Formats: sequence, structure tokens, C-alpha cells
Amino acid sequence: MNTLRLNLPTALTLSRIVLIPFFVLSVYGHPVIGALVFSIASITDFLDGYLARRSGQITKFGIIMDPLADKFLVISALIVLVDMERVSAFVAIMLIVRDFLVTGLRVVALSKDIVIPAEMGGKLKTTAQITAVLCLILMGSIFDNLPFDLYDIGTVFIWLALVLSVTSGVQYTVSFWRKV
Repeated sequence: MNTLRLNLPTALTLSRIVLIPFFVLSVYGHPVIGALVFSIASITDFLDGYLARRSGQITKFGIIMDPLADKFLVISALIVLVDMERVSAFVAIMLIVRDFLVTGLRVVALSKDIVIPAEMGGKLKTTAQITAVLCLILMGSIFDNLPFDLYDIGTVFIWLALVLSVTSGVQYTVSFWRKV
């Protein structure tokens, strides 16, 4: 396993970080464009890991940077949503603290050559967060005439993400202590 090698999975991970300013700058005035940029960045989250595993291009750099890039993107979205008064600061802080805790545990484990892989709970949490962010960004936009309320759906998904976040955070912590 190489430490650093520029390959397609690594480029996708780095592109997620590069897209963050475009997301933040566009979301306020053009929520549909902001949602599109956020969606593209979110898709790179799936693609980089899939391609790295499939092509055998897993690197230590990717193992560390992939979750960090995810956290940067989601934290940016949460801060924007708090600023837009669509997510409470409490929920955003809880999600952010959990993400830093788990990322910190994974980095410490990796420093001991122990890989703590993503678990299903974390993947479900990420899916719920992405769904919530998109719904909460798009509410009040051109999708306002839908027969359902995007704010209500986004709120349900952000609370689901919080429950999954706490649950998977406990799972990661237990896994960390067992392996280390």
C-alpha cells in the first residue's frame, strides 16, 4: 500500500475539497446549482472508494483524506444550513463532533497500521445527511410546487442522521478499542 500516489481515486477525493467553495458560493443565490455541486461532490465520495478498491489503488493518503474530504463537505453544508436557519446549531455540532471523533480514532488506528473500515452505520448516516442537505437546500426553490414539503423530509433525514451518527460513533469507538 503506497503512501501517496496521484491516481483517479485520489483525484476524486481532492476534487471533493476543491468543489466546496463553489458549493458555498452558489448555494445562497442559486440553491439548485448549489445542490448540483453538492451532489457531484457527494458522488465522488462513492466513486473514489469504489474505484480504489476495484483497481487496487488504495493508499494511506486516500484512507486518511477520503473521510476528511467527506467531513469538510458535510461540515460546510451543515454550517451553511445553520446560517440559513434550516438546521439547528445543536444538531450540526453533534454531527460535526461525532465526525471528528471517528476520524481521529481512524487516524490513530492507522498510525498503528490498523485500518478501521467504514461500517454500514456510518454509510447509512452519510446517506441520510446527503439526503437531508439536498432537501433542505432545495426547499423554497423551483421545487416548491411538489406535493410534499422538502423541509419536513430534510428535517426527518437530519434527525435520522443524528441517531445513526451517535449509534455508529459508538460502534467505531468500540471497534477502535478492540483493535488497538
